[in-house]
Amino acid sequence: MLPRDLLRNEPDLVRAALAARGQEGALVDRFLALDGERRALLVAHEERKRERNEASREIGRLKAAGSDAAAAIAAVAALKSAIEADEARLAGVEEELAGVELALPNLPHESVPRGRDESANRVEAVVGDPPRFPFRPQAHWDLGPALGILDFERGAKVAGARFTAYFGAGARLERALVNFMLELHTSEHGYTEVLPPFVVNRDSLVGTGQLPKFEQDLFHLEGYPYYLVPTAEVPVTNLHRDEILEESALPVRYCAYTPCFRSEAGSHGRDVRGLIRQHQFNKVELVHLATPETSYDELEAMTRHAGRVLELLGLPYRVVSLSTGDLGFAAAKTYDLEVWLPGQEAYREISSCSNCGDFQARRASLRYRPADGGKPRLLHSLNGSGLAVGRTLIAVLENYQQEDGSIAIPEVLRPYLGGLERIGPGR
Repeated sequence: MLPRDLLRNEPDLVRAALAARGQEGALVDRFLALDGERRALLVAHEERKRERNEASREIGRLKAAGSDAAAAIAAVAALKSAIEADEARLAGVEEELAGVELALPNLPHESVPRGRDESANRVEAVVGDPPRFPFRPQAHWDLGPALGILDFERGAKVAGARFTAYFGAGARLERALVNFMLELHTSEHGYTEVLPPFVVNRDSLVGTGQLPKFEQDLFHLEGYPYYLVPTAEVPVTNLHRDEILEESALPVRYCAYTPCFRSEAGSHGRDVRGLIRQHQFNKVELVHLATPETSYDELEAMTRHAGRVLELLGLPYRVVSLSTGDLGFAAAKTYDLEVWLPGQEAYREISSCSNCGDFQARRASLRYRPADGGKPRLLHSLNGSGLAVGRTLIAVLENYQQEDGSIAIPEVLRPYLGGLERIGPGR
């Protein structure tokens, strides 16, 4: 959520930032109109309350003097009705104003490439070379079923489209990747592991920016005030909602495994084959809470930590800075890590690492107390995939495939698979 003072005092700046995102400034205009009406109502409301209080005192004076107070009593009644009408209108304006504020996206950081869509994204680094095969590499949607480790048809039978069943070494490989990532982030990168709830309430989703704008992307539990988590970012960031942390405790760095559930609304016809875009998938998430002065250093660190997973797995990838038109709703700056998939001959996103500045903190009341004892300040929140597990499995299958259709296991994963070196048919 953006600060009201910014919207009031620098609306042109906000309009320009929205234009860089490819959005019009109508919400800014609506905010200014509602905010002006709200302040006018507050002034009128306070004036009527003053008049009512004065009229009430006049009733007391008239009665004490034995005079007729009927006119004064009628005036008080009329003012009471007007005050109640003011309060009702004020509540309506406040509700609409809050809705406008919650609908406004974050403003891009000055270092973000300017552009209306992904074509303006900037490649910052390329790590590793795509492998060369003496045969035509297959996509995972062919490799997995041929090995008997991925079954798209049975997943669809028990749930529906965009669900997959894993068997044998496929299920073990997914689990091994989760354990490998958590162990790396906790032992080498210094994160505290969290196992959060896999369902969240509405306040948590408002706090991180999924609601109200993206409700159609969520799975709501009918009859309950809960939603399935779309990403561990939601429960983990909200662990400290409405709290004040000490500056000495910062930065906070959490990592968490959760399954993630997304309706993928608006993605019909995209990535319909394989594991790229599923309704249910596993992810290891990284969340940082930091001071404003250190948050962009934290973003660089988070991005390195996510990239370290790929490097240890021997997977080629690149780091891409998203343009203003490709940023997520809550992000001020985002780096995407894109892994090379030989079966698709393309780099595909496997992690997004974002600094949200104080945008989520303002919505969720995430604050810290400065070491010098000053007033509590808003934290900066960051989140990133470390990594999307299903997409990492895809990358392992496609980059480590052999000519006979088997899959070599990256050396760092073998301890998590009982020493298994290769996945062959029937494994």
